[in-house]
Parts: sequence; structure tokens; C-alpha cells
Amino acid sequence: MKLLTKSKYLAGLQCPKYLWVQYHDRDRIPEPGAMAKHLFKEGDKVGEMAKKLYPEGIDISFDSFKENLTKSKELLKEGKPLFEPGYIHENCFSRADVLVPVGDEWDIVEVKSGTKVKDVNVHDVSFQKYVYEGAGLKIRNCYLMHLNTEYVRDGDLDVEKLFKLRDITEKVEEFSKGLEDRIEVMLDVISADKDPRQDIGAHCKSPYACPLTECWDHLEDNHVFKLYMGGAKSQSLYESGVHAIKDIPDAFKLTDKQDIQRECEKTGKEFVSKGDLKHFLKDLNYPLYYLDFETFNTAVPMFDGLSPHQQVPFQYSLHVVKEEGSKPEHYEFLYRGSSDPRKEFLDSLKGVIGSSGDIVVYHAPFEKSILKKVGNYFGEEEWVSEVNSRIVDLLIPFRNFHYYNSKQQGSASIKKVLPALVGKDYSGLGIQEGAAANTEFMRVTYSESEDKEKVYADLLEYCELDTKAMVWIVDKLREKVV
Repeated sequence: MKLLTKSKYLAGLQCPKYLWVQYHDRDRIPEPGAMAKHLFKEGDKVGEMAKKLYPEGIDISFDSFKENLTKSKELLKEGKPLFEPGYIHENCFSRADVLVPVGDEWDIVEVKSGTKVKDVNVHDVSFQKYVYEGAGLKIRNCYLMHLNTEYVRDGDLDVEKLFKLRDITEKVEEFSKGLEDRIEVMLDVISADKDPRQDIGAHCKSPYACPLTECWDHLEDNHVFKLYMGGAKSQSLYESGVHAIKDIPDAFKLTDKQDIQRECEKTGKEFVSKGDLKHFLKDLNYPLYYLDFETFNTAVPMFDGLSPHQQVPFQYSLHVVKEEGSKPEHYEFLYRGSSDPRKEFLDSLKGVIGSSGDIVVYHAPFEKSILKKVGNYFGEEEWVSEVNSRIVDLLIPFRNFHYYNSKQQGSASIKKVLPALVGKDYSGLGIQEGAAANTEFMRVTYSESEDKEKVYADLLEYCELDTKAMVWIVDKLREKVV
């Protein structure tokens, strides 16, 4: 008997094909990436932390499926909160994060590492309620316990303030309508000999990015879903049989930016708005400080002054160009301790950022918000305000399509702009993207690791390329407007 669990029920809501593959051909599902694994671990930590709110609770092991079912049934008699109790109803199986006794009834408490109630969470709990009631439990209310973004750690963790408990009983009732029919359809999918045909669409990325990227293999690189801010327009084009941006009819109404994409695809040429680029470049005030941060975040704040999921800077790279055409000078910082990196990060940056000249970053709101939070916590509000006033966002000319190359595939990210404009990329580096920098730094810094120095060297090389890339990009833009 193949059981439908709550996680697979959620997968079935998103995509029947993904549901079928989970049961019949798991080798087609890629291994989770570094960030996904990190989020799984963070979710486990949050779940363990939530248990502290129920000191009399009983943890039910899942080492044995049968034992979990037996213990879950037996321990109902204790009248105490139960952690991870499992129950079966027909072909459905579910375990609750917490079942809380209220007289002869029970409350479901689902714990999430997020910071708000999402529809997928309500679907999750509605499935649980269906199984538990089918197994004979009386369910009174349903709750979602999520992290409280207003909580700021100060000393020992205050677990009660760390979480918010939201009553979602009414929403669960609403989302339960048609649930049995949906389950029946999913059980039919699971029992089928072949995976069901399922075309691509918005559901591929909502509520989560589906790992079955094979479904997109029939499309060329610059397909209509790479249309900038395409949304429903991209879906409409695809369903009408137009799969490539270059094949979008001239009569089809696009935004100005999308029209630039279409034109570049058809002509094979790059788009350069010389006037706009000249204006951007002319406004740059030397010396230029090309700056990039790397950060990590944890669901449960590790240090004082942090809220759940708040970004913690641990590294920067800085290239300083004193005047146009001069050779960049490089400065860098990487925290190598075992505690809070923020103060050392801030002190190091203050020593090299100078008091005049523009600070060039890529996606300014991120760097500005990091600096503001760190500066405010350490009493450097005035300095941060002055620094933030000097920041110039190199993303702007690309986000505004003042330059566009079809190699960007509709993206203005530096990972796409660098190879498109400069012809260089991040391949060959030990660390090639921010998520890996985040997780690798945490792994070697806050736990025992034999490859610490190798990872630190990779981090320095990766972050240095981020700022070196910005120098190259500005130089190339100057060439384009001559």
C-alpha cells in the first residue's frame, strides 16, 4: 500500500507529475542544493525550539513506522502534548508537529520557520486534520506557529517571544472543501503505470520551485518565460504555441523592455542606450569604491541584536579606483572567529571605505539595509547614513535595459551581465554563488571542519570576483558609449 503523506499531498497540489515521480522514479529528482539543505536544517532547529513551549510534551520517535503508530495511539491516554504523533486514515498518513490536549479534544499546532501564514501551510494542516479526525481524534482548533519578526535577541533566547501562534481554524475549514476529492485523484495518480502529462506553467514555481527541471528541456535558452516581468503574458504566449522570444509576433503588445528583448533576439545584436549610459557614467564621482558583502542568516537568531532570518555580514571585498583608468586597489575582510562577525566586519570596513567618492554596489537596497542594521546596533548611525548616501547602484542601467544582450536571458543579475558584457564568468571557482558562500561559511566556522582553510580561500576568491566584475563592467560600459 502506497501511503499519501502530507508532504506528498502538497506536491500533488502543485504538480501531479511530480507526485508520481516521487513514488515511482525518485532518481529523476535532483539532490537538494546547498541552500535547500540549509533550510531543512533550520526548519528542524525551529521545530526543536518550539517544543520548549510544551515542557510536558512527549516526543514520539520515528525510528520505526509501526512503533510510531502504536505509540501515538497509546500515548493519547496520557493527556499530554505529543510531538510528531503519526496516524493513518484509509490510505493517508500524517504526523503533527504538536498535538495539544484540550479536555477530550486536541489542537493541532504546525510549526514553521517562516514569518507568516501561507496558503500552503493551511493546506498542510487541512490534510492533517482530515487524517486525525478520520483516525478518531476530536480536533478543536488549528494553529500555525511561526517566527516573530519583531523579536530581537537580547541575552538568552526568549522562546515565547520568538514565536507567534496564529489561529487558522477557519481557513482550514475553507481549504478542506473538496479535500477528499483531491485525495482520490492523487491516489489514482500514484496508482498509475506512467507519469501524467503535465505542461509547464506558473505552478512550476509556486509555492516552491519544482526540482523536475526536465520539464523545461524542450525549450531553447531564451524562451518566453525569460521575458522580463512576463507573468501571465509569458504563459499566454506559450499556450498559443509561441515558445521562443524571437518568435513573438510584432503585433503582440510588449512593454518597452520586453520589446528590447524581442528585438535583440531577432537581430542577434546588443542594445545600447548611449545617452542613458553616458549620464550614469558621468555622474560617478571618483575615487570609486566597488563593494560587495557576503552574509548568512539563521531562522533562530544566533547573536544579540538579531531577529529571525536577519542577515549577518561576515565578509566583504572592496576594489578602489582612484581615478578613471587607474589600477584598482583591493581590500578584503573575512571573519575567522567563532562568534559574532559583525563588529569586526564594521571596524574593518570603516578603515578602508574613505570619506569621499561613490560606493558602487550591485543591488543597493541589500547593502544599505545590512549597513544600517549593523551600524545602528553598534552606535554608528551617523557614519552609516553618510556611507549610504554615497552608494550608487550598478544594477540600475541593466534593470532599466539601458544595456541588454540576449545572453542575459532576461536577467539583470551580475551573474548574467558579466559573461554577456565582459565575456567572463564564475566557472572554475570553488564557490560560485551566494547561497553556497552562506552555507559553506557557516559549516566551517560554527562546527568542526577539516577543510576550513580551503573554504576560506574559496570565499575570498568568490567575493573578490564580485567586485572585480563591477570594475570590468563599468570599463566595458565606457567602451560602449565612445
